Amino acid sequence: MHQPSTKRIICVIAAMLLTGAVYAQKTSAPVNYAAKVNTLIGTKGKGANANEAYLEAGYTFPGAMFPFGMVQFTPTFFAANKGFVVNQLSGAGCEHMGNFPTLPLTGRLGASPNDMTGMQPGYKIENASAGNYKVNLKSGIRCELSVTKRTGMARYTYPATENAATVIIGSGVNGTQITNAHIQFTDSASCEGYADGGSFCGIRTNYKVYFVAKFNHKPVAKGTWSGQQLNDGATGVDGPNSGAFFTFDVSKQKMLVYKFAISYVSLANAKANLKAENPDWNFDGVRQQAVAAWNKYLGKIEASGAGKDQTTQFYTHLYHALAHPNISNDVNGDYIGADSVVHQAKGYDNYTSFSNWDTYRTQIPLMSLLAPKETGDVITSTVRFAEQSGGGLPRWVIANIETGIMQGDPTSIVIANAYAFGVRNFDAKAALNVMRRGADVPGTRSQKEFTRPYLEQYLKKGYAPASMSLEYNSADFAIGQMGLQVTGNKTLYTPYLKRAQYWKNLYNPERRWLQSRQADGSWKKYDEDWREASYKNYFWMVPFNLKGLIDTIGGQQAAERRLDDFFSKLNASYNQEWYAAGNEPDFQVPWTYNWAGAPYKTQAVIRRIIAEQYTNRDNGLPGNDDLGAMGAWYVFANIGLYPMIPGVGGFSVNSPSFTTIKIHLPANRLLTITGGSVHQPYINSLSFNGKVLNTTWLPYSLLKQGGVLKFQLSSKPNKTWGTLTNPPSFN
Repeated sequence: MHQPSTKRIICVIAAMLLTGAVYAQKTSAPVNYAAKVNTLIGTKGKGANANEAYLEAGYTFPGAMFPFGMVQFTPTFFAANKGFVVNQLSGAGCEHMGNFPTLPLTGRLGASPNDMTGMQPGYKIENASAGNYKVNLKSGIRCELSVTKRTGMARYTYPATENAATVIIGSGVNGTQITNAHIQFTDSASCEGYADGGSFCGIRTNYKVYFVAKFNHKPVAKGTWSGQQLNDGATGVDGPNSGAFFTFDVSKQKMLVYKFAISYVSLANAKANLKAENPDWNFDGVRQQAVAAWNKYLGKIEASGAGKDQTTQFYTHLYHALAHPNISNDVNGDYIGADSVVHQAKGYDNYTSFSNWDTYRTQIPLMSLLAPKETGDVITSTVRFAEQSGGGLPRWVIANIETGIMQGDPTSIVIANAYAFGVRNFDAKAALNVMRRGADVPGTRSQKEFTRPYLEQYLKKGYAPASMSLEYNSADFAIGQMGLQVTGNKTLYTPYLKRAQYWKNLYNPERRWLQSRQADGSWKKYDEDWREASYKNYFWMVPFNLKGLIDTIGGQQAAERRLDDFFSKLNASYNQEWYAAGNEPDFQVPWTYNWAGAPYKTQAVIRRIIAEQYTNRDNGLPGNDDLGAMGAWYVFANIGLYPMIPGVGGFSVNSPSFTTIKIHLPANRLLTITGGSVHQPYINSLSFNGKVLNTTWLPYSLLKQGGVLKFQLSSKPNKTWGTLTNPPSFN
């Protein structure tokens, strides 16, 4: 008998270890990123009493949604007592949507729910994570909610002592006020109807939401209500403050499953959506699919090495950043265009819910990195909207309505930012033509709204009302950048770069601040024409030429002193003269220290904002989430890269909070960021793929192929790192 050689023994052991490692790799459970999300963050304000409930609120909702999905099945910030609604925007800071609220009740319905405001269900949370919402009502009913892209599903479990149960559905009820509504029973356990969308920020809209719903058991009674009148046995009802109810025998079977679908086109399409996406009664299967979808998107960034609270916040904010825009076409491709005509989305998904004044700064760049296909579809949808609505780009779209909310020309920056960060699956030349039309042709409209109010004055005199004018400067710069990237034509680029410098026409040398002008050129009062902020907030909104701005006020030391004063407080409300963490005009200002020769102060102040203004609580946001704008800010701030300059692919640098961050970029490329720390805010050194970098600006072209970005951080400031090379400015 031969003894095995030492070499053979080593080989066998190595093979066993390798097999074990491979087996462990194959059998290790995938990370459940959806479970790291706390959907309660941002659902309340910081108000001290009921009259201040909206103060600094995130306006988010806690219920279930699908990534970029049509349905949001949730209690709404604006009417939580009405039950679970079918549509809601995450973080929009005014009443809207909230159609077809449904609520399970114990016993039989003894009186009309009327407008449903008096229901007071009470919510004791069991689970509020991505794709999964589970609460116990004060009545003892357990409610579980989940969604597909275009449908919602609920599983209601009634107390053991209950023999009768009722579910109400408000057709003439939403988060605002309805004028046109209808619901009718289609068989013993089904109903269908439609309602208008109500209003948005006080602006009446004229779109319709179509709705179909089914239960998995036949009721023992049903009927409708209208106002205070309860109508047992009625087959349908119309008008405001109306709805339908179903009563069930739950003496033996305590569990009831409810499902619905919506469409913005027709009842037939709502039925088709339900049949295609949710044909069975498998609630657990629907929930698992929703969780899997969220894990796919949230897993695009693998962040580890920070505390539990910070990890929860990170993935919650990433979740909010992937909520909108949302799909508006049905499974057959139909959608209602800006011209109120049914169109077909062929080869792409059509999207709506564009909060572009908010999202151009953060959400669209992040979405471009993580979901480029969807981003390209968003841009295609936006250009189609413009073509259908009068030729101009919209600013703020709900359903198929341009609301005209906010100001500037933010959608030009949305498109240019998507292109700058690599999105190519849209017609860039068609998009550029629409952008240029709105910038060059006074009177260009999107539906009833001007794309650029005061454009004629802006072109002739070089200024419009102050904050609006600054927005036009950034949009002009972005148009020029995209024009150069798409066509290579400097004769197209140069005029827009020149117009971008019109901010200089607002500089008052006597006050050494930017200031609004009358049409005749005289100065207005210093605090006029600043939208949702003060002159001190808007002063820094020249992100494409910060060197020019800084030189204008006396250089880097003067800018540093001005910034220090500005950051003496971190959460100004409108018109207060310091930093407003909860408002978009200030999003980029912390990185301005990188242009002022003091990068260590960028690193420090961002950590202050993260620690002082964000928490893992229901009131843990400093302001409206605004359809993922604030969520995306938080993500960028914690990975150490911020998309500072409109239409330019690149990042201003700060220190990351997580020890390891893996970002899955398009084409299966991986960007790994190492060396971050919650406790050490200051950058001592930085390298990329082993090459030492001493700069606070990283072009996307450097990072887009993937690689390793390695930080070395310290608890003490390094006042020289990052000061040798100035980040870009365009004069």
